[in-house]
Amino acid sequence: MQRPPSPRSPPPAVLLLLLLPLPLGAGEPLPTERRLLNSCIQARRKCQADPTCKAAYHHLDSCTSSISTPLPSEEPSVPADCLEAAQQLRNSSLKGCTCHRRMKNQATCLGIYWTIHRARSLGDYELEVSPYEDAVTSKPWKIDLNELNVLKPDWDLCLKFAMLCTLNDKCDRLRKAYGEACSGPRCQRQVCLGQLLTFFEKAAESHAQGMLLCPCAPTDRGCGERRRNTIAPRCALPSAAPSCLELQRLCLSDPLCRSRLVDFQTHCHPMDILGTCATEQSRCLRAYLGLIGTVMTPNFVSNVNASVALSCTCQGSGNLQEECEQLEGFFSRNPCLTEAIAAKMHFHSQLFSQDRADSTFSVVEHQNKNPALRSLAWVPSLFSCTLTLILLLSFW
Repeated sequence: MQRPPSPRSPPPAVLLLLLLPLPLGAGEPLPTERRLLNSCIQARRKCQADPTCKAAYHHLDSCTSSISTPLPSEEPSVPADCLEAAQQLRNSSLKGCTCHRRMKNQATCLGIYWTIHRARSLGDYELEVSPYEDAVTSKPWKIDLNELNVLKPDWDLCLKFAMLCTLNDKCDRLRKAYGEACSGPRCQRQVCLGQLLTFFEKAAESHAQGMLLCPCAPTDRGCGERRRNTIAPRCALPSAAPSCLELQRLCLSDPLCRSRLVDFQTHCHPMDILGTCATEQSRCLRAYLGLIGTVMTPNFVSNVNASVALSCTCQGSGNLQEECEQLEGFFSRNPCLTEAIAAKMHFHSQLFSQDRADSTFSVVEHQNKNPALRSLAWVPSLFSCTLTLILLLSFW
């Protein structure tokens, strides 16, 4: 009896399709609610389908709306029924839910998050837990040599980065919007801050970081002044320095500012006296720029160096002097933030090296050395390559 022929094995070239990662395309859409692993909006939707979870969430929502946001040194008085509602939600879909700074309905998502995490005594949640999904979204900077040819060699780097923004339609539109809102002797600070927030949230990260973190020679005060004026400090920052603790109180009362501050504390936190940083520099810088446009907007302190600080003072803090200085020092004396800014400025200076071919290569190489980014690059390729293999095998 003749044995039936065994099915032919696919050629090695077909099997290798599973091993070919797809590049991170420049046209990849921004994260949306569905693309988040556990969006708080999706989590609340699941909670609403469960009568017990729904009742506990609505009760906790009423609790948190009546409890003022305390400073970290304070402990709010929380009724026992509110603590019970928080306890019931510990094992629900809402625990561990996150948001993304560029997602649609970000305000709604953050509102849900802080309903669960409002007060530290409402369960085991801590202020230092960032509401934002911890994901790397950086992409290699693609340099258009035609745009570089427009830049004059004698321009300082801050002027060159500003021109690159002007040559980009979206960046130019967003920059003009905050420029108009933040100019004039009677500019409205809140409107100015809102437009700044929009710029640093919607402009391409490469353009936003290039404009703000452009390197200047210590002797080039014109470049340093241009860098310091990027955020229009005359309008965006208070004319008289308020108390740093008062800024913190205002920030913690606003879900968006609270989220950005906690994200900054999470990713720019020195873990020990040696200055070991909690996360990588790209996350720290992204969190730092996320604060621009809030009441906790930092800026460069002078035109001659790259030191940054909050526009506030700790004078008159009384018994909270140490806490105030710790908050202020998280910006002005933070080795993780200082090193991240210095590394990014060095990286930006390499973009305009004389050998443009080498500078283009260094951009891609530097970004791909990030192990987290390398691992994420396989995620979109897994489904695509598997689908390709299935289609080819169906015709084999």
